[in-house]
Amino acid sequence: MDDHNYLEKILSEIEQGKISSKEGVEKLKYFSFEPIGDFAKIDHHRQLRTGFPEVIWSEGKTTEQIISIMQVMREKSPIVMATRLEPKIAKILQTQVHDLRYYPMAKIAAIGQNSVKYQGKILIVTAGTADLPVAEESAITAELCGFQVERLWDVGVAGIHRLLSHRHIIAEADVLIVVAGMEGALPSVVAGLASCPVIAVPTSIGYGASFGGLSALLTMLNSCATGIGVVNIDNGFGAAMLAGQILRLANKFSQS
Repeated sequence: MDDHNYLEKILSEIEQGKISSKEGVEKLKYFSFEPIGDFAKIDHHRQLRTGFPEVIWSEGKTTEQIISIMQVMREKSPIVMATRLEPKIAKILQTQVHDLRYYPMAKIAAIGQNSVKYQGKILIVTAGTADLPVAEESAITAELCGFQVERLWDVGVAGIHRLLSHRHIIAEADVLIVVAGMEGALPSVVAGLASCPVIAVPTSIGYGASFGGLSALLTMLNSCATGIGVVNIDNGFGAAMLAGQILRLANKFSQS
């Protein structure tokens, strides 16, 4: 059965009362994807299933492939995002996609904006200035997806008084994303001060024995503080997605 006939069948069953509109939506959640040439299949219903649309991972894709994917996605999605996009590629894309916005530190390009605005605040904290690219990837991702974001930069444990002077900001957050390289101790300290979920993001910043972020990752996984979830090294995007899922669930319960 092709896509057209399958869609017609579901709508007919709803019209005849054989299934409810809610059951119809459930069936449609896993229905639609669109092939692009021989290199991509766009999952148009990902937002319906998960709350967020599909996002383009730019590394390893040609400029032409990225443009083709964007042009298809923008027809059915309020927001099109491309992550890990290098500045020189972004410049080329902007000559072809004139409303494309580029966030150089985050290495994210976007068209449009998520129309849904969620309640709750995500506070993103960094240990050092060198962690900013990963933190900005989190911040821009969360903002584009409709979340309120606050930033607190360069408050690592080497100068703990910098963090403690902002305890009131930590107390006001609904979800915390804590980004740190070197030994990766900051999430444990923050989690000891916060009453909300903490998402720890290890970065690849550090000297040789940090092993490209592995040292920070292991520190965060072995944290003695409770309420910490850990994502992969340099995965600011993943941290924002997890924070978003937490707040979406909180929004759902508050409205029920």
